[in-house]
Parts: sequence; C-alpha cells; structure tokens
Amino acid sequence: MKPVYIMVGGFLGAGKTTTVSRLARHYMAAGKRVGIVTNDQTNDLVDTQALRAQGFDVGEVAGSCFCCNFDALTSTVEKLGAGALPDIILAEPVGSCTDLVATVIRPLTEVYGVPLDIAPYGVLLKPSHGLRILRGEKSSGFSPKAAYIFRKQIEEADFIVINRVDELSAEDLSTLEELLEREFPGRVILRSSARTGEGFQSLVEMLEQRGCFARRLMDVDYDVYAEGEAELGWLNSQIEVRGTEEFSLDALLMNLIRRLHISLLNAEAEAAHLKVIGLCDTSYAVANLISNQTGPELSLPSGAATRTANVVVNARVAIDPAILEDMVRGELSAETAAQRLQYSIVSLQSFRPGRPVPTHRITEGSGTR
Repeated sequence: MKPVYIMVGGFLGAGKTTTVSRLARHYMAAGKRVGIVTNDQTNDLVDTQALRAQGFDVGEVAGSCFCCNFDALTSTVEKLGAGALPDIILAEPVGSCTDLVATVIRPLTEVYGVPLDIAPYGVLLKPSHGLRILRGEKSSGFSPKAAYIFRKQIEEADFIVINRVDELSAEDLSTLEELLEREFPGRVILRSSARTGEGFQSLVEMLEQRGCFARRLMDVDYDVYAEGEAELGWLNSQIEVRGTEEFSLDALLMNLIRRLHISLLNAEAEAAHLKVIGLCDTSYAVANLISNQTGPELSLPSGAATRTANVVVNARVAIDPAILEDMVRGELSAETAAQRLQYSIVSLQSFRPGRPVPTHRITEGSGTR
C-alpha cells in the first residue's frame, strides 16, 4: 500500500493544527503509522511544539514554505517513521501560502520518485475573517492583496471545511455557505469544529474519496501574492520564564496574549494569528488570538503551577515587524514584571516574508517551469 499524503490547507488561524492533531489520533487509533510535517517561514514554531508535546512523530520544514523548498519537504517526509514511510503523512503548509496544487501536490506525483496516494485537497476556512473578506467589507482587517491570498486558497481546494461552526450563528453559517457557493461553485462544503469534533467523520470520509481530486490549477499573480504576504509582520520567539515561587502557566499565557490584543487594537493592527505555547516539566498550555474581533482564548489549558516555563510566541499581524517586535518585548516585560517573574529571550526573529519562488510549478500541459 502506498503512503497516503494528506495536506490540510487554510489561512492563518483557520484551525489546521487542531484538525491535524485530531486526524492523527483517528488514524493511529485505526492502527496506522502517522507522521506529521509542519511548515513555517522561520524556526520556533508553536504548532511543532504542540504536536510533539502530544507524542506525535513530527518533522518541520523551517525557513521557507513547502513550495519554495520542495526538497526539504520530501527529505523531511523520508525521515519520518524510523526508516519506513508512515502509512499516513499529514502536512500543514504555511497559512499565507497558496498555489499548492501546482507547486506541491503535482510535483509530489510527477517529480518526487516515491509513489504516494494523494488525498483530496481540503482548505479550512475561519469564519472570523472569511465572512468579512467574502462580503468585501473594507473592515476585514486585511488589504485586498492579503484577501487575494485567502480567496486563491479556496479556489484551488477540492473541498472547503467551514471550521468553528460551534461558534457561528445559524444566520452567519448560512450566509457563509451562500457566499462560498456563489464565488466558488462546485466545491464540496463541509461543516466542522476541530475543537469539539463536530463534522469530523464527514471530513474523514471526504479524505477517503479518490478520483479527479487535487488537480485544480489556477492563474496566480505572484506580484500580488508576494505583496499580500509581505504586508504581514511575522514574529517567532522563544523565552525562558522563571519565578522564585510557583506561577500559573495558564494565567501567564492568557495575560500576555490579552496585553498583546489590547496593543494590537490600539495600533489598529489586525491579527491574522497570534499563538503562544508554554511548556513546563509537568504539562503544556496553548493560548490563541485568531482575529482582533474574536479576542483571545485559552485553547488548551494545563492547570499547571511551575517555577520555570519555556514560552514560544508566534505572531502574524498586519503591521511592520519592527513595531510588532517592540510590542511583544514591551508586553512580555510588563507581564513578567507584574507577576514578579524573570525572563530571558532565547531567540527572536521578526520579518516580512520574502517573495515566493517555487522549486517546481507544474501547470496543465506546461511541464515544470
């Protein structure tokens, strides 16, 4: 049997990591060997830390997206499974990437020498930005160039998963489906909550289908694509936090992310995704901010009290990365001072993504270019 390659796409904060985790547990419970590949523009990725903390076999492609470092993707896949490829390969691309059918899926079938069973390509949609972008609202929080990426992600999908349906009103859900059907006719639309498991079986059944899937090719204006990505400031940081007495890991993360949320609101800077993980000897916790409108949440509480913690911050925000770095440094200093904690920054990178330059781009009848 050929290994099954499942790529879970979607915009920043759509819920890809939670979905990948649930899929991994499902396939492992069925006796399958599962490997996961995460992806980011730099090191210190919260998603990798969170998935490894759950005991999964995780490889990471850091420093560029899958499409721009195709060889790193395939070599990372080959390192999974201790000498034999896993039965199931779950891949989570960078949330600001698109054109993945032409630059990742088709090269896997036509360039990569290892036979893979490619599952239908699904894209998760996060309603908080999806509704505003698809309605064409000026208050979507993103420029038309960033919204271009969002739309292109949906355009190439075989199916769309509306995530977080447990947080949507019936009216908003109906409106979202109507907008998707009007702009992207022919796409299968699923309803899901990665957090609660609602709709999960429909997702699994969709991924089991075979036929004319993962073949949607499209025209992409790489100038607009590059400018849309570059409008986002990215920051990844790893911090060591220490206290003379025990402190609540959950409270530290939530207080920090609340401070950052207020700073973003004051700066009128839209969060595409802000994610913080804290790890200590006994447990780990994750806090998220997926849009300014929805506000912070403790997506994975730990209940842990500790004297030391490793905290990883990932921020993707529509703001200059230098301002974002000052913001994170300032709020981190303020929160640790408020709790009488000490901290040291182990690593910190803030930047704008560079122009995407795919290793391969295979379009209908064109070969590789």
